[in-house]
Amino acid sequence: MATQIGRVNNLRIVKEKDFGVYLDALNLGEILLPKRYVPANSKVGDELDVFVYLDSEDELIATTLMPEVQVGEFAGLKAIAVNQVGAFFDWGLPKDLLVPFSQQKNTIEEGQTHLVFVYLDQHTNRIVATTKIDALLNRDEPPYRAGDKVEVIVGDKTNIGFKCIIDQRFWGVLFFQDAFRQLRKGERAQAFVKRVREDGKIDLSLQPVGYKKVQNILDDIIEHLKANGGEMAITDKSSPDEINRVFKVSKATFKKAIGALYKDKKILLSKDKVTLL
Repeated sequence: MATQIGRVNNLRIVKEKDFGVYLDALNLGEILLPKRYVPANSKVGDELDVFVYLDSEDELIATTLMPEVQVGEFAGLKAIAVNQVGAFFDWGLPKDLLVPFSQQKNTIEEGQTHLVFVYLDQHTNRIVATTKIDALLNRDEPPYRAGDKVEVIVGDKTNIGFKCIIDQRFWGVLFFQDAFRQLRKGERAQAFVKRVREDGKIDLSLQPVGYKKVQNILDDIIEHLKANGGEMAITDKSSPDEINRVFKVSKATFKKAIGALYKDKKILLSKDKVTLL
C-alpha cells in the first residue's frame, strides 16, 4: 500500500542513527523520524504509526505526534497567525497549517475558529487547507433515517441553530431546541438524525429521537442511584446544567424518565432527593 503524505501510515524502521531512525516509506523512499519522536526501545524491523508531512524546509519527515485532522478531512481549527501569505492554524504539529488567501471564504483573523478542509497541493506536495467547503459537502444522497447516530463538527451559529458537518460528508442543522447545552464552533460531538427532509436537508438532535431517548436514560438513572447508596440529590427541580453534567440529556428528557420510573414504582420522589425502591 502506497505511503500517503498528510495521512497516518504504518511504516517499518530500516535504519538507526544518532539523530533518529529511517522508515521505509515505500513509494516515497526512506523518511526520517527524528529522535525525539522515536518510542523507547524501538529497533530495526519494528513498525510504527506515523504522520508523514513536509517540514519547514519542505523535506518529507515523519512524526508520532498526531494532528487534529488529516488530508481529506474536515475540522474546526483556531487561527493563530495571519501574514502576507495567509492564515495559519494550530492543528497539533510544530508546523502550522496554512489556509492561503485564495482559499479563504471570508477574511480570517487571528484567534478565530473556522471549519476547514485539508488537502494536498498536487504541485508542491504541501498540506494546506481551505474554508471554501460548501462544494465539498452534500455530494451524495443522504443515507440516513430518523434515529441514526452520527458524528458532527459544529459550525456557524445562525438565527435558528447551528450548522454542522455530518460524518465528514453532509451539512446538517441542529436547532436550538435540540441542542440543550452550550456548543462551541469546531466542537466534535455525537448526534442523532431527527429527520431527512424531501430536499435532502438533515435535521439533527443531540439526544436520541422520540421516546427512545427516555428509555436510554432509565438504566443510567438506576445505575447512578445504585452507585450512590440508593439516593441522589438530582431531581426534576434541579437545573438543566446540573442534569446535563451528570446524565448528558435535557431537563425535559430527564423529567420524562423520572416520571416513568416513578410510575413503575422503581423510585420514590421527595422534595430534595430521589430514592431507589
